[in-house]
Amino acid sequence: MQTTVSECPLEGAMVLLSGRWRALILYYLSQGPMRFNALRRALSGISQQMLTRELRALEDADVITRTVYPEVPPRVEYALSDAGQRLMPVIDALGDWWAETQRRREQLAA
Repeated sequence: MQTTVSECPLEGAMVLLSGRWRALILYYLSQGPMRFNALRRALSGISQQMLTRELRALEDADVITRTVYPEVPPRVEYALSDAGQRLMPVIDALGDWWAETQRRREQLAA
């Protein structure tokens, strides 16, 4: 993950959530644990390599957990960690803010 250039804690949060996919991954995992291929199907347009990279970054930040089940073939599930659960109200609020902003823009354009 990138390093920050200031001591502002908001910068660290924005670095963690930067990019197109991380907030979406968290959104889908907020609905319950998911396997890799289920996440990939939900995130149409993401490559296997990119999804792997983003999942590893979120796991390294302790926002998600990765559970490997000792089966043949191995089953791996991703889920929100406690920190990820605490982050979801912020992501939900950001989505609500954007939806309201879009509604206002559409009303002004009409």
